[in-house]
Amino acid sequence: MAAPDYVPTNVSHAVRSYSSPPRRRGSWRADRPGEVRGPQPVGERLGVPGPDQGYALTLALGLVDQIVAPGEHTSDVVAGAAAIAMKRSGILGRAPLREDVLAGLTIWGYLDTAADPELVELRTALFSEVHHAAHYPELREVVDTVPADVLAHSLAEIQDAYLFSWRQNLRLGADEVVDEGEGAVVLDHQAGGGTSAD
Repeated sequence: MAAPDYVPTNVSHAVRSYSSPPRRRGSWRADRPGEVRGPQPVGERLGVPGPDQGYALTLALGLVDQIVAPGEHTSDVVAGAAAIAMKRSGILGRAPLREDVLAGLTIWGYLDTAADPELVELRTALFSEVHHAAHYPELREVVDTVPADVLAHSLAEIQDAYLFSWRQNLRLGADEVVDEGEGAVVLDHQAGGGTSAD
């Protein structure tokens, strides 16, 4: 480490400089406990891994003032949008960006001051309490309702699809039931599975 000029040094000592650590023989192997061997496993509740995914939550919190969600908890909206952003960034093989969070908010109509009442009813039931760790299956259902092929599109394409018909951006099963009288929403997706009731 370099030292200021006023620090006394012994001129008989050799000056230290940077040296690389010794090279290890052989190539790197995934042999530590917990290492994934082979391709990333795919299945229910495993999500889409990627680098620095937690940053999506910070990005989502920075967009709170743009969220239009009367009657809904902002913390639920932030958790859902951040989870969708994590999925999108993982699909694209990079860390989350602001546009990933905007994509999640756009798909669910949280940036639209005149969102379709049917979408509002659907998202209100799906997003309810997803910010709690105990509701992780419900959060996965929110994320799994958005197909990977939709998230692979650009933000502009997602916004255009939302303006044309918000249903294009979501995977809504044929057996979806929306009961306006009781506010119950039942979804049975191929990938997500499960029921969310209000």
